[in-house]
Amino acid sequence: MILAQNNENMLFIVLISCVATIGGFLFGFDSGVINGTVDGLRIAFNSQDIGTGFNVSSMLLGCAVGAFTAGRLADKYGRKSLLLTTAVFFIISAWGSGVSESSAEFIIYRFLGGLAVGAASVMAPAYISEIAPARLRGRLASIQQVAIVIGLFSAFVSNYWIVNFAGASTATFWMEFEAWRWMFWIELLPAILFLVTLIFIPESPRFLVLDARNDEAEVVLEKLYGEAAGQQKLLEIQQSLSADNHQPRLADLKEKTTGKVRTIVWVGIGLATFQQLVGINVVFYYGAVLWQAVGFSEGDALLINIISGAVSIAAVVITMYLIDKVGRKPFLMLGSIGMAVTLGLLVYAFGNAVVDANGNLDLGELGTLALVAANAYVFFFNLSWGPVMWVMLGEMFPNQIRGSGLAVAGLAQWTSNFAITMTFPIMLASIGLAGAYGFYTLCAVLSILFVAKFVYETKGKELEEMQG
Repeated sequence: MILAQNNENMLFIVLISCVATIGGFLFGFDSGVINGTVDGLRIAFNSQDIGTGFNVSSMLLGCAVGAFTAGRLADKYGRKSLLLTTAVFFIISAWGSGVSESSAEFIIYRFLGGLAVGAASVMAPAYISEIAPARLRGRLASIQQVAIVIGLFSAFVSNYWIVNFAGASTATFWMEFEAWRWMFWIELLPAILFLVTLIFIPESPRFLVLDARNDEAEVVLEKLYGEAAGQQKLLEIQQSLSADNHQPRLADLKEKTTGKVRTIVWVGIGLATFQQLVGINVVFYYGAVLWQAVGFSEGDALLINIISGAVSIAAVVITMYLIDKVGRKPFLMLGSIGMAVTLGLLVYAFGNAVVDANGNLDLGELGTLALVAANAYVFFFNLSWGPVMWVMLGEMFPNQIRGSGLAVAGLAQWTSNFAITMTFPIMLASIGLAGAYGFYTLCAVLSILFVAKFVYETKGKELEEMQG
């Protein structure tokens, strides 16, 4: 239970945090909906392995561009303005992806959706971090990951329901359109809700101070924390920016004395990159293909995705309640170790499977091990790197470089995501599931060393205390 202290308007803080995290829901839904449409896209657009990989991963190029530009544009136009823009892009992408008649047209709409996902991925946690009290910042920012996995789960349930009624993702569904098209159009409902509710939230007070709109910032801060605390917080924000009397810019990411990129920026890039190198989005984007490759039917594979989604939600809820007590680094370390072990078990299962007469893998008695290990892997990821990486990126950078730091880290995150997603069908065809998952296992092991050496705790620190 989240309790207010002093004159904090906790109901208002929670409500506007939840509005911001609808962007996280759309991030998850838009990422997960592709999972059930791969067969439909392959048939509709007559694409092979590389073409299918690009249809699936084309959104991620947009995500990289969206994440990079959002941080910089948010420093110029505001956090709220960028979130409103993302909502419009989500609507256009959801509609256009469903009406596409060719790979080129589909890729354009998915790229626009990627711009929205990338922008929302960095702006929603940043916005929440900038309006939340320090003692609850981790918990409130973790709602973003809860929203992401609920979005993923909703996409899996929606895809399963549509396929269950239509018979297959390629079959004709409602109003004579194929089922896979409706999987995209369902997203229009939350996207429109996001656009409408964003109108009623305030601008980030820390952006308002950056933009020299101190009177507006004071009004927002007093509404959030009460009159006395709001005025004190305004003074602290102004003092944290006093040494840099200019608008934020990318050059701020370098040390003034040495000219080298600040250490905190490299840590942000490392966090963003390792979150993807462990292969989590292969499960989210290609889950149905993966389980069909080892002998499950399309319907069973989509049902397994629903189970994984439920496990994800349970894990993130645990983190949400404990992150401000336990801290960020312990969760990252536990997650890295857990993922290394469970990915290793998947490598063992896939490596010892036999190939049947049709050329498909048959797990046999190892099927249970693979299912348990896969869901344990999803659990450990969503207990740790899933929510904690976004929490840390939203809070670890000083006020002056938050937008620029998020831009660079977001670009690294989505570029890594694109590389992992684009290469999976190729790896599947060349070195098999065991080889692909062996690479993700190695990355999980390396992430243990990264956390131990480079990641520092940010629990309970005010944003104005972040040094970088």
